[in-house]
Amino acid sequence: MDKLELQKIANEVRKGIVTAVHAAKAGHPGGSLSAADLFTYLYFEEMNIDPKDPKKADRDRFVLSKGHTAPGLYSVLANRGYFPVEDLKTLRHLGSYLQGHPDMKHIPGVDMSSGSLGQGISAAVGMALSGKLSGDSYRVYTLLGDGEIEEGQVWEAAMFAGHRKLDNLVVIVDNNGLQIDGAIDEVCSPYPIDKKFEAFNFHVINVADGNDMDQLKAAFDEARVTKGMPTVIIMKTVKGKGVSFMENQVGWHGKAPNDEEYAQAMEDLKKAGEALCQM
Repeated sequence: MDKLELQKIANEVRKGIVTAVHAAKAGHPGGSLSAADLFTYLYFEEMNIDPKDPKKADRDRFVLSKGHTAPGLYSVLANRGYFPVEDLKTLRHLGSYLQGHPDMKHIPGVDMSSGSLGQGISAAVGMALSGKLSGDSYRVYTLLGDGEIEEGQVWEAAMFAGHRKLDNLVVIVDNNGLQIDGAIDEVCSPYPIDKKFEAFNFHVINVADGNDMDQLKAAFDEARVTKGMPTVIIMKTVKGKGVSFMENQVGWHGKAPNDEEYAQAMEDLKKAGEALCQM
């Protein structure tokens, strides 16, 4: 799929995120929007998956370690055909299968329930080890928040993955610079992120713009040919990317837009979509 097509899909994914969070009157738009391009690249280009057979044995696995950005994952799953896009409007509603955090028992395409920060990467490491022990060909991907990596469990998992040389594992850090309480370097700085993972025997790829499809492609292509060690892709992104008033605003970490804000956000995304269609 070409870059323009992926950008158009990512814009639709963003519309789904904003629509879901607005309908729920709750949720986490900021970090979902910063990772929308990454979700799109993984599910439409990188991973071996089949929406018609979500449990196929040789599928690549994805674990959303920063589980609160479920609206981003749900939107890409819906756009990829795992369930109707219309269902995004039921996010967090009583009786809906689309809970506030990913639920592997009820949502097609979700490989691991997650939400408690730090735990998702441990599950992903376990999946990767299982693949190695069984001689299976699948790859495992997990997305962490840069605030999340302040959790000690993340580094226990990294130490194990590096020690076991899990080259079927790709850890992605969404480095948008903001967490719920403010800037990550002011709350409890995890910097330098690359040197830390390097010390845990990871192959490190720094991506200057994680909202750029070409740079994501180069990173995942490099990860695929890396042998003998796990890979971490540390991507610089913009929190709230694509919605003018949400970009780089910490207040949009976990807040839903009101009706007026929703209309403005959808207008921003509509214009972005029109611009892409003219390219």
